[in-house]
Amino acid sequence: MSWTLPTATSRYVVDLAADGGGPVLQDWTAGDVRPWAPSARAGFETEPDRLPSEYSALGTRQVRGADLIVDHGDGLLGARLSWPAECVEVRRDGPRTRFSAQARDDTGTLAIELVIETSTEHDVVAKHVVITNTGEHPVELPRAFGPAWELPIGPGACVDLLAGAWAREFTPSRVTLPAGELSIGSRQGITSHTYSPAVRVSGLADPNGPAFGVALAWSGSWRLLVDAVPFRDRVRIAGGVDDESCVVRLDPGEQFRTPTVLGVHAPDGAAGIRRRWHDHQRGWLARDLAEEHRPIVYNSWYATTFDVRPDHQLALAERAAAIGAEVFVVDDGWFAGRHDDRHGLGDWRPDPVTFPDGLDPLIGGVLDRGLRFGIWVEPEAVNPGAAVLRDHPHWIYRAGDRPLITVRNQYVLDFGRPDVVEWTETWLRELLADERITYLKWDMNRPVSDGGRPGDPYGRQWSVQHAQGYYRVMRMLRDEFPHVTVEACSGGGGRIDPAVLGLCDVVWTSDETGPRDRLAIQHGFLSAYGPHLMSSWVTDEPDRLDRDPASLEFRFAVAMAGVLGIGADLLAWDEVELARATRLVELYRSIRTTVHTGRVEQHGRPGDDVYAIEYGSAAQTAILVYARPGYSDPVRLRPGTLDPERSYRLSPGDRVLTGREAAAGIDVPFALAPDADVLVFEALP
Repeated sequence: MSWTLPTATSRYVVDLAADGGGPVLQDWTAGDVRPWAPSARAGFETEPDRLPSEYSALGTRQVRGADLIVDHGDGLLGARLSWPAECVEVRRDGPRTRFSAQARDDTGTLAIELVIETSTEHDVVAKHVVITNTGEHPVELPRAFGPAWELPIGPGACVDLLAGAWAREFTPSRVTLPAGELSIGSRQGITSHTYSPAVRVSGLADPNGPAFGVALAWSGSWRLLVDAVPFRDRVRIAGGVDDESCVVRLDPGEQFRTPTVLGVHAPDGAAGIRRRWHDHQRGWLARDLAEEHRPIVYNSWYATTFDVRPDHQLALAERAAAIGAEVFVVDDGWFAGRHDDRHGLGDWRPDPVTFPDGLDPLIGGVLDRGLRFGIWVEPEAVNPGAAVLRDHPHWIYRAGDRPLITVRNQYVLDFGRPDVVEWTETWLRELLADERITYLKWDMNRPVSDGGRPGDPYGRQWSVQHAQGYYRVMRMLRDEFPHVTVEACSGGGGRIDPAVLGLCDVVWTSDETGPRDRLAIQHGFLSAYGPHLMSSWVTDEPDRLDRDPASLEFRFAVAMAGVLGIGADLLAWDEVELARATRLVELYRSIRTTVHTGRVEQHGRPGDDVYAIEYGSAAQTAILVYARPGYSDPVRLRPGTLDPERSYRLSPGDRVLTGREAAAGIDVPFALAPDADVLVFEALP
């Protein structure tokens, strides 16, 4: 018997293997259901090793990789899972379908619930597992991955992933994997700058053809494992909490829910994967797409660093308002003792010297200039001399008597402790009790070092507990302060994943704001994450890698590709620059809705002489064009999101043409600047 779980344009078909073998993926396409049969037996494989299992345990499988490893103690490792025929329940609720299947292990210690969810409102399949200790003794789970994906693309696979480092996040990388295992992940307690938890896989024979995408909704330490077994027609992707640094303990009666793993199938390859991820994030993860929670931000960090003075901030706010910003955000340096990065973290009250009357005069002054007010915080970190550490020295991560490690002159609070989370919620509530604060930038500027809690039997699952504590505070902010826009940041793009996207409004993509380097970062980001999430600023900062000069218009066009922000020292700009910025902000306002909600198509790559990003909706298409300095050859673009039968008015200029005529090619006039332009097609009635 099989069960069909429909999505918007395909369906996920699950079968039940014979003899208690459990749920297996039968088919995942948009066409006719293909008959499924186990692969041919190989000499050293057991029957469970041959199955495209949705979930498997070491002890059930003997040769192939497993998603669950159970340590019962006394040398007993693994679990023999059985899935009775009556274990499956399917519920349909409007557009949603929920498949669940129940398994038991042979010792009577574990109950497993596998859950697969789909919706006809999008194409993403979501899966997780709930593991319950039904026995009388504690068990440990050295590996507790979520359900796996058995993808019909083998032998071998072409794997596209996003790799990088601080200020070089989201660099597209391709791995040809004819056989073997590819592992990516984080041991840092955060998602990390090194890898993004999302991969795209396709067949070796046609790497640019039909593809599958898999993403992990988890913001702590994690791992994704692509397993291309030689001569097999399926490639298995598994993932969940990191199994190198984390061990989950379950006492009798306790449960563990694995992180959700998300998957999507696209017959149209990379572009289809990108479009489906964006649709899911906009329509399913985002609380809304309103401009209220994606405002044009001015952030004072680059203009002031730690030198935060009310008169200086208000002078910046005056100019920010004049050029069209909507929110003024005071960054690091506003709280007690914070005159450098060695002091102040953990004392979340306005500096009594700089702000003798509190933040009220500054907030009032910002609002009087027609701007909303926002503020920066770093709740998970403390400096060594923080008062909270004098009162609670055990609140930070430490490894016994080892010397403590500082990164950026700070330690990390143990968010796995309920008292730490409660303390954090308390001071955030006190800060946001002033309802005039409507924007919060949450930062996290270091990895967790020496994570754990020696002497605590649960200490080895610190990364799980930390992520859960972070989620708890983020949910509190969403529930109790719905008027506050939340920007998630971690030293730039260090904590960006589908779980974070469901709890914040925008993300700070990278600390690199040099325009050409940032353009490359944003190109990779958009392959998996939507432009409505991508906070991007115009600053005066130089590029670190790509040193080609860029005009002010180029800088704005880069920041317009997502949620526009400005972080330059506006007091250093002359009147001509301010006037240009005002016009560019107004141009962005005219295309903002299309950028945030339209279909994204990328023309070329940022390293090309000319590169463009197209955003298309029913009412408007906007194309942002970027060129190398001095490039003078004619540039002709072929838009891909226009309706061939509709007429459009093209600006700059006032030309009227059909979508079919435009698709044949449009010359870019570079009317905005020699190195950047913005083409806008307005649909006519």
